[in-house]
Amino acid sequence: MTLAFATSTFRDHNWKDPVSHRVLALAFAVSAQIAPLHAQLTRSTATKPDTVDRFVTAEMASKHIPGVSLAVVRAGKVIKAEGYGMADLEHGIPVTPQTVFKIGSVSKQFLATGILILAQDGRLAIDDPIAKYYGGAPESWRDITLRHFLTHTSGVLREGPAFDAFKVQPDSVVIQSAFARPLEFPTGSKWQYCNVCYFTLADVIARVSGKPWDVFLAERVFRPMGMMATRTTTTTALVAQRARGYTWRDSEYVNAPDLLALRPSGAFLSTVLDLARWDAALYEDRMLTKANRAAMWTPVRLPDGSSTGYGFGWELDSLDGHWQVHHGGSLPGFRAEMSRYPNDSLTVIVLTNADGAQPSQIARGVAGLYLSTARPGK
Repeated sequence: MTLAFATSTFRDHNWKDPVSHRVLALAFAVSAQIAPLHAQLTRSTATKPDTVDRFVTAEMASKHIPGVSLAVVRAGKVIKAEGYGMADLEHGIPVTPQTVFKIGSVSKQFLATGILILAQDGRLAIDDPIAKYYGGAPESWRDITLRHFLTHTSGVLREGPAFDAFKVQPDSVVIQSAFARPLEFPTGSKWQYCNVCYFTLADVIARVSGKPWDVFLAERVFRPMGMMATRTTTTTALVAQRARGYTWRDSEYVNAPDLLALRPSGAFLSTVLDLARWDAALYEDRMLTKANRAAMWTPVRLPDGSSTGYGFGWELDSLDGHWQVHHGGSLPGFRAEMSRYPNDSLTVIVLTNADGAQPSQIARGVAGLYLSTARPGK
């Protein structure tokens, strides 16, 4: 990666000491001439590494992102993997493709996969009522199925009232705290993002499999795929090559808070290379059958005929006419995006360690560079 250092950019900031100056200079040393890159990118240079690198570093500078890990995958094969900037500002540790980030709600696709695996095993059905697994569920939940929770169409409120980001407690406590709340709309009539729904799906995995949901997913998904760096978030365990999360505040970085609670809806740590391994598995029947992959990427239709643009743990839409299957994630100090273009056999994975990052914007920009050269006749 080539960076153009613009020292005048850094004189405008009141860095606390020479060490901070050097660290942040390394993370954000991007020339002022890079700013208008969007207008300069052309099809003839679209897939040149230096063009992608300059685009990413320009986004980092404009959004105050200390570090970015990027992977571009074509038909399951990594064609570009790069680290930019810093994983740890205090210790001057750079980002690499092996750097471990919190991925937030990108985790939802793994919980959805766990449910589908259990369905393939014949141990549950997607249209089973939630009440089958929760005998104490309220009457208002009587018509809610696993499918409704997978697709955010249940009517259950977004967060469990008992959830406390700084308190360790069983998932069931958070789930049951939602029982007394009325549905926010009739089941199946509307789409509304719901984290407590994915808490419930995780608990169903545990109840049906007889194992903690993180253990089940490690045994049935991560380890078989060789995703050895992927695991649940933790504040106590030692995690090699872990990135630290940051917030840009008053023209300087501060450490983002580290939540004690483990949210199944945004549970995992991972790397771009592990997520690339996962992407490769989604082209084959190794993990999920073709029928189940199709079901996962089929948008829900509401009674009025409109599409929700959401499947099972994946958002479904398009980018410049290219079908896009993607999901973002956010936790304090971290933002992530995994965007797949199945018809183009292209995937872009972006992991960042800043509250203000917009990895979906980076992913779309990078994807656009590769897609622009892949069109027939171009």
